[in-house]
Amino acid sequence: MKALPGVLVAGAAALAALGLHTLLPVVPLLTASVLLGMVVGQLPPFQRLAAGVLKPGLGMSAKRFMRIGVVLLGLKLSLVDIAGLGWVTLATTVAIVVVTFFVTLWLGRRLGLAGPEPLLIATGFSICGASAIGAMSGVVKAKDEEQATPVALVTLCGTLAIFVLPALRGPLGLSDEQFGHWVGASVHDVGQVVATAQIAGTGALAIAVVVKLTRVVLLAPMVAAAATIERRRLLAVSARTGAHADADGAATAARPPIVPLFVAGFIAAVLVRTLLPVPELVLDVADGVQTALLAMALFSLGAAIRVRTLVTTGWRALVVGLVSWLLIAVLALGAVHLA
Repeated sequence: MKALPGVLVAGAAALAALGLHTLLPVVPLLTASVLLGMVVGQLPPFQRLAAGVLKPGLGMSAKRFMRIGVVLLGLKLSLVDIAGLGWVTLATTVAIVVVTFFVTLWLGRRLGLAGPEPLLIATGFSICGASAIGAMSGVVKAKDEEQATPVALVTLCGTLAIFVLPALRGPLGLSDEQFGHWVGASVHDVGQVVATAQIAGTGALAIAVVVKLTRVVLLAPMVAAAATIERRRLLAVSARTGAHADADGAATAARPPIVPLFVAGFIAAVLVRTLLPVPELVLDVADGVQTALLAMALFSLGAAIRVRTLVTTGWRALVVGLVSWLLIAVLALGAVHLA
């Protein structure tokens, strides 16, 4: 019951974001959710409520609802559709994700970003935006405030892409199919991909979504790898400090599983969509639930962002985000011409 007030506020905010998206279709629903959270999160009365009565519910929305949403995201993916892209597109898409991830991670650490910020920014920009950040945060036990800057940056750059990429389509001489490929390989959030690619028609949109969801598939191995590394790190710390996990139940509980439960659920959902004839009604309901849960989660994460802190102390993170955004756009454009 303690979580109810915060959950209700997050639900109301998701409905408000839906209204904004309905009035301005160019603004994706999930982007609107983050932006709404960022706006209300600057208000002192809301900040006091968020630190008090709303805290349990907002925390549940940001963490548990995010993970459930990631699991349901798997029902959007069919391995058959992904295989239909061809090996060149598949290989370049994987390469773009891997290169963007490690270059962003390296740059974030070189610039001295604190804690898990480099890892979260690298995950969000290379794979699937705020959803990927939420998934990776569950593995590295990132706090809401540690997720706030990465979520703000990936939302900012993804929103800019909605306007910048279509403006560059003509000067770059891209066909509809090439533009869809470029958008799917470079824009972060699925909603932002749809908002950007639909400008070039249904053909571009179809290609963009399949390429984008191919990147989403890589979320599972990336998160699983991070969980394995984190588990080894904690084991090494225990060995150095002389802690015995068998004697100390807390030490054992602190280690993340090799494959987090929600990642296993995501993989299972992908296999279900690929191998079984899932009715359209079920897919539609799952899509609606997933969108609602992610909207509530992203509002809660957006509400933890403090713009003044971001402006005054987050310039290094901003540099990392902008470089990563430019890098993935250039790599994706190269992949378009290769394919």
